Formats: sequence, C-alpha cells, structure tokens
Amino acid sequence: MNPWLYLIPIISAILGWSLNWVAIQLFFKKLLPSKQPAIAAKIGSAAGSGLFSFADLEAQVTDGEALKKIMPIIESHIDEFLRHKLGKAMPVISMFIGDKTINQLKGVFMKELEEIFPSTIKTYLANLQGDIDFKKIVTEKIASIPSATLETEIKKAIPTELRLFKIYGAMGCFLIGLVQLIFIMIVS
Repeated sequence: MNPWLYLIPIISAILGWSLNWVAIQLFFKKLLPSKQPAIAAKIGSAAGSGLFSFADLEAQVTDGEALKKIMPIIESHIDEFLRHKLGKAMPVISMFIGDKTINQLKGVFMKELEEIFPSTIKTYLANLQGDIDFKKIVTEKIASIPSATLETEIKKAIPTELRLFKIYGAMGCFLIGLVQLIFIMIVS
C-alpha cells in the first residue's frame, strides 16, 4: 500500500478546517452585510414588542428609592434658587427672607415635589411612549453599524465558538479521512 495514503486523514482535517474558515469569512464578508437590514428589522421588532417596556421604565423611575436618590440634587437646586436667584430676580423679597424662612420654604417645596413627581413622571412617560418608536430606533441603529464594526464585535463576543467551529470541521473531516483510509486498507 502506498505510504502517501496515510496522509488522507491529515489532509482531510486541513481541508475541513479550511472550509470552515472560508465559511466564517463568507458569513462576515457576504452574508452578514447583505442580511444586516433584515437582521436589524428582526432585532428592532423584538425590542419594540417586549425587550423594552415603558411600564418597566415607569416602575423603575417612579420607585421610591430612585426618587430618594435625586431629591438631594433637587434640594440643592431649590436652595440655590431661594438663596441667590430669587434675590436677584426679586430684590425686595430677599430683604424679608432669612435662613429660617428659606429652610421652611425649601421643606414645603420638597414635600410637594415628592408628591407630584411620580404622577408627573408617569404622565411624561405616557406622552413619550406615543412619541418614541423603539422598533424604528433600534432597527435604524443596527442597520447603520458598519459591517466591519459588526464583524469585529461579533468576533470579540464569540471567539471560542468560532475557533471551535473550525476545530470541529477539522475533526469531522479527519474522521471522514480516517474512515476512507480504513476502507482503502480493507479493499486493498
């Protein structure tokens, strides 16, 4: 038997690895760019129909803990307004307002804001929901990503899987080559 025949499994493995490498290149250079608009539309549709919900956003934004986090910022702005801006806008009032009055006013404003913020935010989000089309936004964003960037990001996200795809191709073809070699040995 010809000793070159023993190279059949090795050559088959190299061919299997190479074919899968070519398949990956074709996917990223031909298929992905040509199907990117359709992929973007599918992802946009998924985003618009369930991945994002205004109800979830509303629940998180109007949550008591979320509001507590922004109240110190708002209180600081109210304090700045009462101590400085109000006096500049209405100099006569600044003559009658001292620290005690400013603190009392600030307390009243903060209490009122804590009461009106949840309903105001809900109303704002309800209006916003009618104005924003997440399906369209996501579809346009994904469709506008350059193919090279998309390829790079996918390769970063699944490097192991891409490597395994080539290895499995090599292993599968190696086994096919081994079966061919065994068959040739049996027939000879």
